[in-house]
Amino acid sequence: MEQLSGDILQTKYALDTFYFLVMGAFVMWMAAGFSMLEAGLVRSKNTAEILTKNIVLYSIACIMYMVVGYNIMYTNAGDIFPSALTFGLGGAVADDAGAAAAVLAGGDDAPYYSMLSDFFFQVVFVATAMSIVSGAVAERMKLWAFFVFAIIFTGFIYPLQGMWKWGGGFLDAAGFSDFAGSGVVHMAGASAALAAVLLLGARKGKYNKDGSVNAIPGANLPIATLGTFILWLGWFGFNGGSELKVSDVAEANATAMVFVNTNMAAAGGVVAALMLARMWFGKADLTMALNGALAGLVAITAEPLTPSPEMATLIGAIGGLIVVPSIVFMDRMFKIDDPVGAISVHGVVGIWGLLAVPMTNNDATLGAQLMGIGTIFVFVFVSSFVIWIAIKAIMGIRVSEEEEFEGLDVGECGLEAYPEFGSSK
Repeated sequence: MEQLSGDILQTKYALDTFYFLVMGAFVMWMAAGFSMLEAGLVRSKNTAEILTKNIVLYSIACIMYMVVGYNIMYTNAGDIFPSALTFGLGGAVADDAGAAAAVLAGGDDAPYYSMLSDFFFQVVFVATAMSIVSGAVAERMKLWAFFVFAIIFTGFIYPLQGMWKWGGGFLDAAGFSDFAGSGVVHMAGASAALAAVLLLGARKGKYNKDGSVNAIPGANLPIATLGTFILWLGWFGFNGGSELKVSDVAEANATAMVFVNTNMAAAGGVVAALMLARMWFGKADLTMALNGALAGLVAITAEPLTPSPEMATLIGAIGGLIVVPSIVFMDRMFKIDDPVGAISVHGVVGIWGLLAVPMTNNDATLGAQLMGIGTIFVFVFVSSFVIWIAIKAIMGIRVSEEEEFEGLDVGECGLEAYPEFGSSK
């Protein structure tokens, strides 16, 4: 009987570890989604640069989170600050080495997935947060300044605020609820992006002296649409994997609910955003439909388990209704030039997602949610603003007017994404 119990526990351990790894791979695929979305929404002369930025930021996130970020967020997590500053994944490797004996011994304290699978799942979240910054600063930021910030954000800023919730820090103790990261991932990335955009300024030609706005359309809407579908697919890993376990009936049913609610929220966001755009602009605006899908996904990420599918659809639809005026007002009223609408999608709608949690989760309170929102925004925005100022003083953050006019593909990368078309100005 003991042998059978050990076999069952080993099977469950293997299944949950495999599930974690596959869900992490789904989230990693979101890097392709962000790349395609951003490549489609920038001008052709900036395509190679934005793609370079995305593949390198993903790699920086992986390295920095391995070197120090994961230990800050989990291994040495404290209440406000980590208990120690250690480097590498030696602790996770050691935990996995002892996992077999612990699983065979049984007991409630036996691990149910590999710690290295946990690292892999968490590291792709870090890259997602940094990808949000990429789109908001597109077409005018120096490539290497962006990479310097990516090192600091993924290694230190993101892990510290993540520790406060997911590492068992003071926000978690206060009852702040964020299932898969509407705040910890999406609002954090948007806060860093907002700090950058305020210092960076708008693209040349975006705003006239009288305050009127000139539209700067993206080069490839088919690619942007493909990117949105890739992100939609990856989000099943983002939210589904955050259930952390799938090897018993209750957890399997919970995971199914998370998948369904994630899908329904995205659908609700698309329909609501498109209908509002049709009533407001008189046209079926594809870019608003794409942002509506992402808004619905961001909105449900804070709590995809407790709502019914119908409620999830409504939460996503409200996200879609929020993102359209947010993008318009950011552009027209506040003169915040965000080429892909990242600050609205991930920041403004991220706040809505966090505020919606108490509507279906009886363990969440509005006060704790407001505390989490305020803490994450203030910390990430202020710390990012300081880092951006330092980078600006040391190496500058904006390309020259000539480079911006010619395109960052030539100025930063020395090549063009579409050379067969000749000059892509």
